[in-house]
Amino acid sequence: MTDVRCIASDVKLGHNVRLAPFINLYGCEIGDEAKIGAFVEIQKNASVGARCKISSHTFICEGVTIEDNAFVGHGVVFINDTYPQATTADGHLESDKDWVLERTRVKKGASIGSGATILSNVTIGEHALVGAGSVVTADVSPNTIVVDNPAIVSLPMFPGLILIPQRRVASHIFEFVASEAPASLA
Repeated sequence: MTDVRCIASDVKLGHNVRLAPFINLYGCEIGDEAKIGAFVEIQKNASVGARCKISSHTFICEGVTIEDNAFVGHGVVFINDTYPQATTADGHLESDKDWVLERTRVKKGASIGSGATILSNVTIGEHALVGAGSVVTADVSPNTIVVDNPAIVSLPMFPGLILIPQRRVASHIFEFVASEAPASLA
């Protein structure tokens, strides 16, 4: 099997980065010990911090910053333009000069579930959790769980504590136990 990886010469890779086949990276920065899954695209002017895990089929567009120790599930899509258009008012194909980049930040230790869509101009707070399939349209506070479309607060978390799933109560409801966060995550 041919190992196909498209990594442009302007990509800045940290130490011990693990890259799956079938990825497309250009003009981006990847921190130490990060893991990038198959079929991931990371565009120019995007950055992924140290020890992040970016799962397969994820799209990280220009203007996205993912800080250290963050998790991004399978098939997550980031957006960087509130009003995307193919052409200008006079009918010409848009270029970089015809739109304004809108940034998004995923803070340290945050987790984004598979299939989530993250709109532009939002910040996902430290150690926040975005549920699978959620659509994030506004900032997510630190230590908070959000779910749904649009994503709404499901359960606030508390500084210094993490939630550990204990058992499934229903198809989409888990019972959690709070535990002190290890020093490496604080």
